[in-house]
Amino acid sequence: MSPNNIRVPRPSESDPVAAGVVPPPADDSRDGADPRTLPGAEEIELVHIESREARTHRLSTSVLIGLMAVILLWLVTMTSGRAKFSFADALATHKLGTITAPGVPVVLISGLACAIAAVGFFLGRTRKAVSVTSAVVAGAAIIVGFLTWAAAGADLPFQVASQMQGTIALATPLILGALCGVMCERSGVVNVAIEGQMLTAAFGSALVGSLTHSITAAILAAVIAGVAMAALLAVFAIKYVVDQVVMGVVVNLFAAGLTGFLYNQLMGQDTEKYNSAPIMNQIAIPGVSKIPFLGPVLFDQTILVYVAVCCIPLVYLLLWHTRWGLRVRSVGEHPEAADTVGISVVGIRWSAVLAGGVLAGLGGAYFTIGTVGSFSKDITVGNGFIALAALIMGRWRPGLAAVMALFFAFLTQLSTELGPLGTPMPSQFLLLLPYLATIVAVAGLVGKVRAPAADGTPFIKE
Repeated sequence: MSPNNIRVPRPSESDPVAAGVVPPPADDSRDGADPRTLPGAEEIELVHIESREARTHRLSTSVLIGLMAVILLWLVTMTSGRAKFSFADALATHKLGTITAPGVPVVLISGLACAIAAVGFFLGRTRKAVSVTSAVVAGAAIIVGFLTWAAAGADLPFQVASQMQGTIALATPLILGALCGVMCERSGVVNVAIEGQMLTAAFGSALVGSLTHSITAAILAAVIAGVAMAALLAVFAIKYVVDQVVMGVVVNLFAAGLTGFLYNQLMGQDTEKYNSAPIMNQIAIPGVSKIPFLGPVLFDQTILVYVAVCCIPLVYLLLWHTRWGLRVRSVGEHPEAADTVGISVVGIRWSAVLAGGVLAGLGGAYFTIGTVGSFSKDITVGNGFIALAALIMGRWRPGLAAVMALFFAFLTQLSTELGPLGTPMPSQFLLLLPYLATIVAVAGLVGKVRAPAADGTPFIKE
């Protein structure tokens, strides 16, 4: 094409600067002027588009909160009398007072607040602050309303300190188990074997603690047992590419059979020698442990409770602020790409699974040397599976997984505290309450969560 055939676009007559009528403005951007204030600048408005998963999560959660509001409003018709809540320290050395609340007004207000929160969560499509606030209001309204209904008209007050103390005790192994799952599944290995790892660790800590009468040796034995079961999972799931879910179930069955057999052969024959491990003493943190009510409950715990709390930020820092954590998350999202840049996918997954075994071992030790000092068959009673549910609801993040573990522990302890109050709810339903809440919560909140892209996908190097 010749130069004569090239068409040069003529300046627009509507743009005086382009037409040459008005000289172009000086470039003031280097002088610190905001480019958006310069002539001809246009603001770009970003439009938030809700994904299908987010929409499903918003709708399902709104319906779930609304259903709880309906239940609370229905409970108003079954509420009578006044509810009493007793605040005392962990050892009940002195009472801090008892709060008395009218049953019907509190339950009614809680139901209405829950209904408003359901509407707020439904309308908070583009405003995260509205959704978070609505969720917090709904949670508080459900707890206050349900407890007021259960305690209204009862002769005995609801023991708040006992509820909090029991929640912390039950949440400790759940937090450690959930963090174990975070480490494994962030690397792409599905860990259904948390139950088996904690069960084996509980047996190991009880046996070694009984033989050595040493807390340190018992903890070390629990960690070794947890890592050994994690290595068993890693060998078949990573090296031999066995289906990870199936292998997790096999590990759980193997752990139950192994500990049951050894219990009958050793502990059942001589309990005094093989099943009388020492129990951890509580360690009070100076200063804060003297705070009325909260001090004895939160700051006078065993070392494993403090370890579980410290492991939450530790796991977060390892996974999101270290080179190793970046590699773990990369092999969990796109192992082929990680392998292309020279990352050993197999080695990283092995290290993550074994690190998770350490956490599961600590969680298993809490069932024996952290509480009763002895082992019994199936002492973990499904806590590994509840930790797995907390992991999923926590979106594979350490902090949220720990919050969900506290939620399940709160419900489990609640079934114990409500028994003496003589609530109209059947005792069998109280025992099913934590498991029912697990099903409802996972079904209602699972819409938005997304597992790591390569979670459960074996890596086979070409």
